[in-house]
Amino acid sequence: MRLRERCMVFSMAVMIAIATGGCGTEEQESTTASSGFDPNSVQTRSKTLTIENLINKHFYYEPDQQKREDYFYKGLIYGLGDKFATYYSPEEFAKITEEDEGEYVGIGATVSKNMDNGSVYVVEPIPGSPAEEVGLLPDDVFVEIDGVELTTDMELEDVVKMIRGQANITAHLKMYREGEDDFLEFDVPRRKIQEVTVRSEMLENGFGYIKVSEFIMTTDEQFKEAVDSLMAQGAKGLIFDLRNNPGGITNSAINMVDYLVEDDTVPSGGDPNKPGLLLELRDKNSNILDKSYTKDGHSVDLPMAILMNGNSASSSEIVIGCLRDYGKVKLVGEKSYGKGIVQQTFPLSDGSAVKMTIAKYFLPAGSNIHETGIEPDVEVELTKEQKRTLSKMPHNEDPQLAAAIKALGGDPLPGSENLTTETTESSSQKTTEETKTTEEPKTTEETKTTETPKTTESTEE
Repeated sequence: MRLRERCMVFSMAVMIAIATGGCGTEEQESTTASSGFDPNSVQTRSKTLTIENLINKHFYYEPDQQKREDYFYKGLIYGLGDKFATYYSPEEFAKITEEDEGEYVGIGATVSKNMDNGSVYVVEPIPGSPAEEVGLLPDDVFVEIDGVELTTDMELEDVVKMIRGQANITAHLKMYREGEDDFLEFDVPRRKIQEVTVRSEMLENGFGYIKVSEFIMTTDEQFKEAVDSLMAQGAKGLIFDLRNNPGGITNSAINMVDYLVEDDTVPSGGDPNKPGLLLELRDKNSNILDKSYTKDGHSVDLPMAILMNGNSASSSEIVIGCLRDYGKVKLVGEKSYGKGIVQQTFPLSDGSAVKMTIAKYFLPAGSNIHETGIEPDVEVELTKEQKRTLSKMPHNEDPQLAAAIKALGGDPLPGSENLTTETTESSSQKTTEETKTTEEPKTTEETKTTETPKTTESTEE
């Protein structure tokens, strides 16, 4: 399973959530707070010793010392109040590093934790995975894993550990599915998952369709190959499906946009002194930490559209926002998640790591979409059942895809001519600045399909 959410954005070299300055160092590890809480103060040391003595004298059970150590560090990060911050033990960080390289052992599903009620649920099974083969669906909630009942206070990382395991060892899952009278039970074989994050095909009307499920280190190269292949087949236009994409490695997202946008152009409303700007990171003092620009000398001149929904988050929103600002796409579907902050993961000398929010990112025209999201140009809402079955929905039954084709002036797909699509044309392509009155949608950390959006932390297994 993979922690996502990511704009939850790890850079290739040091697994940072976005390409910013250097990674964690020994100097950073030894630094203590200069003000406020000081873990080295006499008062803190005395209180810690008192608690240790009470545990040693009164605690009935035999404590797991490794778990105590891990949660000591997790507590330091949890106390920041940053829902995207965490401490990774050496084992956890090694797994995340492995997964971002595109291979891991699991059941093959994107999952998330609902930060409002503590439940862990399926975002979307990976096509061809064990999770899809046994019939798991989006929004299925984990109740028990191998006979162990989940509690709402469990960390997502701990649930990930329970689901993961050795290849060819079956995971027995008890799941809650809305509308069912009783819990559902599944035996899901764990196996090595080779992550294919980009899938493409030529539609019957001559438009190229590219589905991007998440952003890992190899996503940008997979994407470029898909674009080249469809163009070689004579695609009339390109439709990028970023629905239910929780994000991931931002470098991949930036490289994808760069491949489509002409170098050194200025987006509508952008700073003429910053031609080709794709992304700008600013810290809490508004200092610019990093900038990304178009630079690859490649662009694509075809009609394009993006399919999006409330679970399109982080790196997905970077792709959506950049291509919107450069006037390259029609946005079709539902408002995106709204995660305009970035996390950096600092590796530590013992193989562990800490991750925390370090900056906001700003799109080419200067907007930040955190907690506001991006509005589609053509709004098309799916029914609850359509959302649940989106991953298996035939193209000619997909109202959002039909609306995207119509927006690009294409012919309807065979069998979709009578498909009912309720669409609303947006009066502006700009990011909405209205304050959300609903709960935040489920998405990545690093993602979900529901009619009532919820705050979530996401991952993949």
